Amino acid sequence: MKNPATGSEMVDRLLESLSRCFDVNTAKAVIELRQDELARRRMEELGIKSDEGLLSPEEETEYDALIEVSDVIATLQVKARQQLVGAESS
Repeated sequence: MKNPATGSEMVDRLLESLSRCFDVNTAKAVIELRQDELARRRMEELGIKSDEGLLSPEEETEYDALIEVSDVIATLQVKARQQLVGAESS
């Protein structure tokens, strides 16, 4: 029997399905996404507190969520770049 996919593999499969919906303009827009300045500063603040072991449970939840969303955006950007490369070679 085949091993079940891990959570991260399932997320990757879902993001792959989503990225196939990108047209060239959408792919370019996703690639150009940059983190909001307020969110970036908050992540830095929470990262410093995390490194020092000073996060409250609520801050840890917030930090984990920010990291997860950042990872999803980064993955979508990779997939958008792949879509553009595929479109250019067609």
